[in-house]
Formats: sequence, C-alpha cells, structure tokens
Amino acid sequence: QVHLVESGGGLVQPGGSLRLSCAASGSSFNIITMAWYRQAPGKQRELVTSITSGGTTNYADSVKGRFTISRAYDKNTVYLQMNSLKPEDTAVYYCNAAQLRGTTLSSFWGQGTQVTVSS
Repeated sequence: QVHLVESGGGLVQPGGSLRLSCAASGSSFNIITMAWYRQAPGKQRELVTSITSGGTTNYADSVKGRFTISRAYDKNTVYLQMNSLKPEDTAVYYCNAAQLRGTTLSSFWGQGTQVTVSS
C-alpha cells in the first residue's frame, strides 16, 4: 500500500499563489507516475497535471503556464506550485500515485486538500 498525504491548501485571493505538497510513504517503490487531480462542487474529478518517474510532465490546458508540478524523488514527494490563481481553480485537490508491481498497475489516492480562490 502507498499512503499519500497532501498539504498546503487554503484560501487565497485571485491572482495569488499556493504550493501543494504530497508525500508518499509505505510501500512506495516503483511509483511510475504521480499526479494532481481536482474536483469542484458538482463537477467530475479532473486531471490537473502529472509527472512520470522520468520527469515527463503533462498539464491540463486550463492550468498551462500557471501551475508547475515537480517531484523530489529522494523524498517520494510531489509538489504543485499554483500561480495566478483564479476563482475557477477552487476545488478539492487530490494527489494520485500509480505504482507498478510486476505487471499490475495500482492507483492510490490522498485524502484531498481544499483550495479556495476568492476575494
């Protein structure tokens, strides 16, 4: 099992910045991809960004140029730097880890952290 703990959410004004962290523990070997998803009230969970073990990143169009994902491999931690935040970025942000064990790919989720962008 991989245990994920997010931190760093909160209330910020439009145009502001926040940095989220997600630390993986437990049997956290062979994590091939870590990602951030978000879910706004009444909406489906959506992929925000991801980063592979090789450092390849992917971003949703809505956050390109504003959000940056990074990964500290020695700490099994992934970060999400969010700049120029907009009210539409308000959501619960979830960390996700995809782990490969042999030929089995397993997905793990954190508990989520609330990000509210409001004046």
